[in-house]
Amino acid sequence: MSAFHSKIEKNIFILLVLTIIVTSIGAIIQIFPLFKKEIAIERTEQLRMYTPLELQGFFIYKREGCYGCHSQQIRKLTDEVERYGHYSLAVESMYDYPFAWGSKRTGPDLARVGEKYSDDWHVEHLHNPQSLVPESIMPAYPFLLKRNLQIGDIQNKMSALKLSGMPYTKDYIENYKNDLSVQLGINQEASSIEEFRKRYGEKVVIRKFNRKVKYITEMDALVAYLQGLGNKIDLSSNQGRDW
Repeated sequence: MSAFHSKIEKNIFILLVLTIIVTSIGAIIQIFPLFKKEIAIERTEQLRMYTPLELQGFFIYKREGCYGCHSQQIRKLTDEVERYGHYSLAVESMYDYPFAWGSKRTGPDLARVGEKYSDDWHVEHLHNPQSLVPESIMPAYPFLLKRNLQIGDIQNKMSALKLSGMPYTKDYIENYKNDLSVQLGINQEASSIEEFRKRYGEKVVIRKFNRKVKYITEMDALVAYLQGLGNKIDLSSNQGRDW
């Protein structure tokens, strides 16, 4: 056996061929099956896409680097589940482009933060974290409180995400302004609310998130995004799930 190994190690051609064969076998077994989406991706009928307001909040969250200190992945460890809630499911990140799992946990995990605190709490926490948590090392984001939310690029973002696989249809993209005004409670027409619910589901909250100012701010979008985290799937029931 040692003579056989010695022959392989001394012949670079044989070593290269055998390395390719072994690597190929590993790739076929471990990697190739994942290209079949039915195996790689969980499915559920409950998961909804981001509303236009939440979508802007998601990109503000990424822009400000929140994912650098806050993770969005609760592991199946008892202490994590007891502290943060149900462990994270891969399907919950299916519409995140790019994903916001985070790489470290300086602050608490945010996977289940949605509706855990009031809108006013989030607004104050983002404006001045130490006013609520004195020992916090989180930086303040006071500019979000009064900075106007730019909405002119929402259509382009939705169109780009559609190319990435998110099922935004023409109906979603064309009605982004109306849906944004409905979620903020500006447009209260019954027909508009009904169409909004039809697109994004009955559980999407409709209200002004930043009540410190009357116009639409980046704080509205970011808080709307945070309040939706962990609320898109009913984890108390197995109905509609196949994971």
